[in-house]
Amino acid sequence: MKILVVDDMPLMRHVLINMLRRLDYNDITEATDGAQAFDLIEKHSFDLVITDLHMPKMDGKCLLNHIRENPLLSDLPVLMVTCEDSKQTVNEMITAKVNGFIIKPFCLNTLQKQLSRIVKPE
Repeated sequence: MKILVVDDMPLMRHVLINMLRRLDYNDITEATDGAQAFDLIEKHSFDLVITDLHMPKMDGKCLLNHIRENPLLSDLPVLMVTCEDSKQTVNEMITAKVNGFIIKPFCLNTLQKQLSRIVKPE
């Protein structure tokens, strides 16, 4: 499974990648913002995008909208990670067809539960 991790904070990307590796996901690519992520998504095939919501250049919601608007990418699973837990934000992401939502800080078990819900066994 090829996973794209998108976060403007290097430490958060590092933590997330280490968690994914502990869950035996090893084909991982990093992006520092939504613009870089979307460029990578258009050039390479990914099975899952895990993105932060608040980032410079292009935020997670905008990235999600770009993915959903592209007929070739619209089925790509997207897991949103954020420290914002307002009902309005969660509802906006659901309306934008996000596949999963994790509130920071989170533990390995939370990530594993979301992944098992989103990712279909190969």
